[in-house]
Amino acid sequence: MGDSMPPHRISVHQALGGGAVADVLLWRQWGATVVVLTSSTAAWILFERAGYNLLSFGANVLLLLVVILFFWAKSASLLNRPLPPLPDMEISEASVVKVADAMHFWINRGLSVARDIAIGRNLKLFLQVSVLLWVASYIGSLFNFLTLAYVGVLISLSVPVLYDKFQHHIDDKLSIAHRTIQTQYRKLDESILRKLPMQSNKQKKVQ
Repeated sequence: MGDSMPPHRISVHQALGGGAVADVLLWRQWGATVVVLTSSTAAWILFERAGYNLLSFGANVLLLLVVILFFWAKSASLLNRPLPPLPDMEISEASVVKVADAMHFWINRGLSVARDIAIGRNLKLFLQVSVLLWVASYIGSLFNFLTLAYVGVLISLSVPVLYDKFQHHIDDKLSIAHRTIQTQYRKLDESILRKLPMQSNKQKKVQ
């Protein structure tokens, strides 16, 4: 009877924050998701395929917007019409504090990793970071930043909803892959990493 109990299911919506962003990524707000997908696709085609310059395009759009708003406000004052419906555009202090806390956490984490590599001489961590940076460099050599950002948008709008729908099957495959990677890493650790000469703490103190 115990084997018939279904495995625990993770709430992908809560894992993504449970807010409007999670609704968009999981296609629970179709309109907003379609707007994000359409606008990102249009931007990628416009700047990557058509060859438009991002800075000049952004400046021209802002210039057109400023001109429209200026003449709208002028004509409204002359014709006794309502002014442009612009909201109060300001960032709340809570939002700034939240972003600063997130940046503080990741910066400290990066500095901690750098300290473990440079001072702690953590060879395993050094190899992990080196492989990760090499993979990032290799991926960056295949795509430019705009294409990479567009691929990131496509992945963000497809992977969460697919995982939410086929969570149990994906977890089974990931568990098998994780066990395989762990086995190969243990073999590498036992055959190579543990045989590398490491400076002991006593030798450090003597030096």
